[in-house]
Amino acid sequence: MKYKTKLLVDRFASIVSQWPGVECMSLNEAALADTLDPYFALILDIYYKDSIPGPDERLRLFGEDIEAFETSGRGNKDRFLIGDIPIRLEYKLIRRMEELATIADTRLESLWLIKEKGTYSFYRLTQGEIIFSRNGWINDIRLRLAALGEEFWQSMRNAHESKMEHYLNDLGAALMQEDDFFYLISSVGFIKYACLTLFCINRRFEPSHRAYNKNVLELKELPESFRACFEGFLRSDPEITKERKYSLAQLMAKGIIAL
Repeated sequence: MKYKTKLLVDRFASIVSQWPGVECMSLNEAALADTLDPYFALILDIYYKDSIPGPDERLRLFGEDIEAFETSGRGNKDRFLIGDIPIRLEYKLIRRMEELATIADTRLESLWLIKEKGTYSFYRLTQGEIIFSRNGWINDIRLRLAALGEEFWQSMRNAHESKMEHYLNDLGAALMQEDDFFYLISSVGFIKYACLTLFCINRRFEPSHRAYNKNVLELKELPESFRACFEGFLRSDPEITKERKYSLAQLMAKGIIAL
């Protein structure tokens, strides 16, 4: 973490930790990059029990150097600038996070709720750097999520793998119809769900979309030819035709299904 980033993190930790309802605050990995990196953002996840100050009060507490402050319609996300540093604070109700964890470990009949929204919230919950913790709740829920059973992961895999195959079929249809727009949409859907299936196979929660490329290639269990096919599929090269990319997609899907 850069020194300038740490100063801001400490500043907001000293403010947020004074709110009685807040249990924990964690730092998203996007803040670990250099502040000149286009992907840099200081993102703080704030987990709370009952209530937090409203948007106007938060703006007052954050200080006079806050610029372009805006909050989401439900008041659970604040976005603003301090100088040229983009900052985002996201407020997450502990009761909701515990409900999702319960669905994942004991109420699998409601797993469709997680299948629709994905496991990125679990990723942030388990991977964020803990800046402030009041009673150890964060450690307890991380242990629960680390112990999710085979049924959870297999069910998630099945859902993502089915969508991967669906988009692969669409990709082939778009190729035959010479439909460039639908080909592009299908390509995005295919590669997304191919990665999601691999995350499930490796018992990993999904990262942010911009981290898929790096994270998926670091997974322990991958099809033998996956890296070469994956990189070829993503390459912007006029010599790699749509037909060739479709063949690469077929090879990736076949390898993933065989795992």
